[in-house]
Amino acid sequence: MDKKEFPKQENDNILGKLDVGPGQGGGGGAKMAAFSRRALSIIKFIIGICFLPFVYSVSVSFLNEFNTVEKAFQNYFWAGAISFIIIYLFIYEPAIIYNKGQKLLEVFFQFLKPLVRVAPYLLPIYTIIIFIVYLIFSSALKTNDAIGYFIFLFSFSLALHLVFSAKSLRSKQGDFLKANYIFGFSFIYIIDLILLAFCLNIAFKDFSFVNFFNNSFQIGKNILYAIFKQVFL
Repeated sequence: MDKKEFPKQENDNILGKLDVGPGQGGGGGAKMAAFSRRALSIIKFIIGICFLPFVYSVSVSFLNEFNTVEKAFQNYFWAGAISFIIIYLFIYEPAIIYNKGQKLLEVFFQFLKPLVRVAPYLLPIYTIIIFIVYLIFSSALKTNDAIGYFIFLFSFSLALHLVFSAKSLRSKQGDFLKANYIFGFSFIYIIDLILLAFCLNIAFKDFSFVNFFNNSFQIGKNILYAIFKQVFL
């Protein structure tokens, strides 16, 4: 069995696969390749900065909408996230669990490139699996008695995915302006929170995905407009 290390160099950049390798071509070709990589990094940096208002807006909108859920279930959710952080900081870094999830997604998306390279970062595979199990469990037993435990696992698994995705992106060598990290993690965070909101919309009748999405877009748009107005007008 091949020995694995974390983070994997070949997978530590979502859009880095577009970069031209430094050894390709010579002379002017190498300089052009380096210039192209720098230009791409600048573009990703700018887009990443534009994502930041939406990182804020989806966070605020999610918290506002999540407050409509019964308090006991909110406690399960935060207990899951805090439990992972405690385990990660003081007990054990479950990197092998994250890597196994990445491998599983690569198997699922191996017939769709470049999704096979993006999906392991973008999709919280364990959260998705737990949600599917929850749907099967609740449909088969016609009960929601165990929903608190599933909410705990939703939060725990999502925290695992976000922490190790951030760690993997942050460890990228030669990340000019930290563009890959700012762009990549902002995008991952937004997509994963939207996915979580969708799952909670199905699990709880009081949680509205439509309200969450509309409020997220409106707040983010207003922030971008305010910044644009201050800078250019």
